[in-house]
Amino acid sequence: MIARVWRGYAKPEDADAYESMLKPELLPGISKKKGYKGSYLLRRELGSEVEFMTILLWDSIDSVRAAAGPDYETAIIPEDRRRYLSRYDTKAAHYEIAATHGLYLG
Repeated sequence: MIARVWRGYAKPEDADAYESMLKPELLPGISKKKGYKGSYLLRRELGSEVEFMTILLWDSIDSVRAAAGPDYETAIIPEDRRRYLSRYDTKAAHYEIAATHGLYLG
């Protein structure tokens, strides 16, 4: 299993609006992609900004490539959401999930 990890940062006054856009689904239509297993949305207050981390779970790196395209490491940020971000990672990192404890990852 693969975890696709990405970080974006918002000003405190934009953070709630940004989060509300992510809660129904991190990316539009992502849940219909083959190999998609679920996601986590993490939020952390950092004083002058709010950090968001997304973790999307996939059954394989091939599933990530199929969903994200040939340049699969490039971050996918819908245009209507970018306006809430003050900065963000332009690339996502991909990790092989080596072990879990107390979690069911399907």
